[in-house]
Amino acid sequence: MSDETTKNEVLQLTPHDTRYLFVLPFSTDPALARRFLARDRQMPGNIRFGKLLEVLDKVAENTALGYVNQFYPDARVVTAAIDNIVVRNPADTTHDLVFSAQINHVGKSSMEVGIRVECLGTCSNHLASCYFTMVARSADSNEAKSLALPPLEYRQQIEQKRHHKAEQRRQAYRESLAKAEEMPSLEEYLFLKKLHKEQEAPDFDGIRAGQLALESTVRAYPEQENVPKTIFGGYLMRKAYELAALAAEMVTDDRVVPCQVNRINFNQPVLLGDQLKFTARVVFTGKTTITVQSDIQRFDRDAHNTALSNSCLFTFRNVGSEMEPKPVPFIYPVTYAEDARFLNAYRQRLD
Repeated sequence: MSDETTKNEVLQLTPHDTRYLFVLPFSTDPALARRFLARDRQMPGNIRFGKLLEVLDKVAENTALGYVNQFYPDARVVTAAIDNIVVRNPADTTHDLVFSAQINHVGKSSMEVGIRVECLGTCSNHLASCYFTMVARSADSNEAKSLALPPLEYRQQIEQKRHHKAEQRRQAYRESLAKAEEMPSLEEYLFLKKLHKEQEAPDFDGIRAGQLALESTVRAYPEQENVPKTIFGGYLMRKAYELAALAAEMVTDDRVVPCQVNRINFNQPVLLGDQLKFTARVVFTGKTTITVQSDIQRFDRDAHNTALSNSCLFTFRNVGSEMEPKPVPFIYPVTYAEDARFLNAYRQRLD
């Protein structure tokens, strides 16, 4: 029996043992606070959410790596998906932000990392709840393989509850994938039919989804690397989010703020030198919310390969100067692809 196998059998950790804490010290580091500013004026929620996504991805990685390296010292972890991020209260750069993370669930080679974001000081409150799926991989970047992980022991009631909720999120995602392949229900079909009928009116003046799309193309460079030859997932999320926010602003003259990251899938690794095409499309609007789908395509010029690297779904809320929700105009799908994206967001709508 190898020493590694023996170690795996001896160590029996609980979620409590995987805790990880990280602080953004805005109150004592003006230069850091400046880098996270969204606008150069006083206003509620004045912070770059895209930069927070970079921090969250790194916190999730460090939390998972702390567990994995106890069994595989040379292993690494990669982000497989962001299951969900719910923004509960606005953050700013005048108070320190605390990221409290731990592993809620361990599968065969994957882990769910839960992160709670809070601010310190007079505004002390719960800002966001975040759930990442991380995968343990061998260190060989050429032939990296998934690594089998020992399970956690869930002793406390709160640990068992979080483990159960993690399993529910996994099951809900599997069901959503299956539902995405289904034909629209009768209710959904009639709703889409009504939307298309309204567009046939001579005096139709609504906004069509095709008018609300943005694209951006960049190349992946060494400063964006996280592990050798692989581009940092947090960078990709930030770029996708920032383009999505610009697309959401095309819908309204008011301010849009993030309220939820519905799902981000990391389908393929992005490598150094890849050409990246970001596409952000407004796919649905609710009463006060705007849902934007951002896709990232990677293009390898040497191999002439094109593949979908990431798919993201962001929900924004339209707000006034005091963060009060404000109504948004309805968006009409036109093509079959727009109908499909509309339905996917409609099934996950917040209002």
